[in-house]
Amino acid sequence: MDEKYRIGNGYDIHRLKEGRKLILGGMEIPYHLGLFGHSDADVLVHAIMDALLGALSLGDIGKYFPPSDPDYKDINSFILLKKIFELVKAEEYKIVNIDSVIQAEKPKMSGYIMKMKQNIAIALDINPEQVSIKATTMEGLGPIGEGKAIAVHSVVMLEKI
Repeated sequence: MDEKYRIGNGYDIHRLKEGRKLILGGMEIPYHLGLFGHSDADVLVHAIMDALLGALSLGDIGKYFPPSDPDYKDINSFILLKKIFELVKAEEYKIVNIDSVIQAEKPKMSGYIMKMKQNIAIALDINPEQVSIKATTMEGLGPIGEGKAIAVHSVVMLEKI
């Protein structure tokens, strides 16, 4: 790839379930439900990984970390994020910025966003100012609005080094 800039889009959604921890942006958020998935189900990190892979036209996270592989059972998504970041560096790109939107009816995210930004910035060796995280509700509509799931949309811009 010789393009100076590349843009990628990522999306992930997971069901909320009792008996699981709610992990978003690498932090545990106190809540009576958690995200259900093969790994820790951190939808924010998963959407960012898919956006990074999309920008490089390298497929999606299921290609690299299939849910059928027991090695990834309950794994911390930041371990996976760092592996995807190695692919970004191998393709000789750097991250310009990341913009994500968390869609969740509950719990409220505002008190956690700054720490999520810091966690992601540290993992990707960028400044927190390069990471934007916003949160919105679905106004009671659909499975997210009914409190049954949380989803994230992410966009990243990469620049050739």
